[in-house]
Amino acid sequence: MFRRNVELLLPAANLNVLKVAVRYGADAVYIGGEAYGLRAGADNFSPEDMRAGIAFAHEKGVKVYVTANIFAHDRDIDGVIEYFKELSDIGPDAVLISDPGVFTLARQYMPNIEVHISTQANNTNYMTYKFWYDQGVRRVVSARELSLEELRDIREHIPEDMEIESFVHGAMCISYSGRCLLSDYFTGRAANLGACTHPCRWKYSVVEENRPGEYMPVVETDRGTFIFNSKDLCMVDHIPELMECGIDSFKVEGRMKAALYVATVARTYRRAIDDYLKGEEVYRENLSWYRSQITACTYRSFGTGFYFGKPHEEGQLYTANSYERGYIYLGMVEKAENNTIFIHQKNKFSCGDTIEIMKPNGDNISCVVRSIIGEDGQSAQSAPHAGEALCIELDQTGAEEYDIIRMSA
Repeated sequence: MFRRNVELLLPAANLNVLKVAVRYGADAVYIGGEAYGLRAGADNFSPEDMRAGIAFAHEKGVKVYVTANIFAHDRDIDGVIEYFKELSDIGPDAVLISDPGVFTLARQYMPNIEVHISTQANNTNYMTYKFWYDQGVRRVVSARELSLEELRDIREHIPEDMEIESFVHGAMCISYSGRCLLSDYFTGRAANLGACTHPCRWKYSVVEENRPGEYMPVVETDRGTFIFNSKDLCMVDHIPELMECGIDSFKVEGRMKAALYVATVARTYRRAIDDYLKGEEVYRENLSWYRSQITACTYRSFGTGFYFGKPHEEGQLYTANSYERGYIYLGMVEKAENNTIFIHQKNKFSCGDTIEIMKPNGDNISCVVRSIIGEDGQSAQSAPHAGEALCIELDQTGAEEYDIIRMSA
């Protein structure tokens, strides 16, 4: 057994989501700046937001890591240098890097900031971990293709003060450690520069060379097949195995996800980890709660990735690209006064609807919308337009700043 002090690491697309992650149980949050990360489609953080987010997190005892894990071309080098100079002044707790050249620049221009080696670097064996340890690195993110057995073996062969970070929840990539060329080939948008269009989620047909224009579907079900698609990873049922194989940081994928997803996953894994630390019997008693809560956001069907063997052995490949949705995200509480809340609304709801205030401790306060007042000060029966600033009167109190408001789908 290699039980260690485990960190729960959550993603954040923007400053508001970072605050939600912190409030709902993250020990650390990873974010992207405006360049050099692998999520160009996320909102990402301006330098000002990054400073504000780090200050907010540090006040709560939470760490912040910044991704700079592109595979750089020569044209990127000067920009990376300037970015690292700026990060050195901003002061995140660590920067995630894949490229050895970028790593060299990080050591030169950010000597005061810890470097973590990203999963993109294909970290699949203990010799790779030892190599990075010899370069002064103290944390490496494991490749997603590793099993629990392989992780235990890595832990046996690396120094005690070296940390293993591993994904435990979120979308999986069909290409090795995310190094995929499909998006670049089809659309000119390179996954390894942060602009993936997710062509593995598209529906495909086959064209035979001598019959151009004749498209033949590859049928597995009456709804077609999605030959590259994979299930989302979910290991909330397997916290004991994760805790006992020597992982130091449980990482959640999703730097493009909304606040509802981050809050849902954060508080579920937070409680599962804390329950297990109280005793495995406490964790086992609450398994049904974790399972019910983890589906209360948008997700694909779940699997356990490579942790218990190769994906095809447990039905990882998957025949639909649609999401399942247990709840609809309505907004985050920006201010609360008694039974009145203020939000920027994300999805439609109406007076008389039953909604929920989602609390970080696991409670959900069910309440009815009594009235809606728009930005113009006028009452409305419904709020159909996303982005509106609304004042909402509820029939219950209990809402606080950064609480998530949701409604059953």
